[in-house]
Parts: sequence; structure tokens; C-alpha cells
Amino acid sequence: MSWIYRVFVAIDQLGNAIAGGSPESTISARTGYFANKDPSPPLVQYWKAMEWMIDTTFYPIDSPNHCLQAYRYDKDEKFREGSDLMRIILSVIIVLVCIPLSLLTWTIGWLFRKPKTA
Repeated sequence: MSWIYRVFVAIDQLGNAIAGGSPESTISARTGYFANKDPSPPLVQYWKAMEWMIDTTFYPIDSPNHCLQAYRYDKDEKFREGSDLMRIILSVIIVLVCIPLSLLTWTIGWLFRKPKTA
């Protein structure tokens, strides 16, 4: 694992802890868990919307199921949903990070895409 990757994961875990989640898991893993494994009916749309935003951001460089894969990687963690306030903070973090990051990931994806062969 490269140094820069570990730094990004640490920042992600910090954001998750600030938003009321476990400091041991990432925002993507938390979102993947609550969107897919523990969908409480009143909040499932919230978690699905956050999952869509994160998955769309990372799609060009990862896979269409980034959050679900992150959850599966961290499946032994304890996930905390957080209060309404913590989910608002989480939403702000996701939006503020995903919009500029998606510009970067989609540009990288476009620049390094493999040409289709006939």
C-alpha cells in the first residue's frame, strides 16, 4: 500500500469519525453497510443517495459498487449510523469532497481509458 493511499484512507476515516461514525472505518464502508446491509426504512433513501454520489465519483477509477466493496473489505467493523446532526455533517462532507473529486476521477478515467477494440 503506497504512502499516499494510506494518507487518503486516514483522512477518510477522520471524516467518518467527525460525522459520528467509527474512526476505524471509511465513509464509503459506512455508507455501503447502511445502504445495503442494514437499510432501516426511513433512512434507506438517504443512504442510497449518499452511496450513489460516492459510487459515481469513484466509478471511473474503481468500480460501480465502490461503497459495497468498501463495506465488504471492512465487514468486521462496527458501523455507527449517527444522529440526524451527524448524518447532516456526513452529507456535507460527502458533497464537498465528491464534487471536486469527481472532476478529477472522471478526467483521469477519460485520459487513461483503454480504446475499444473491434
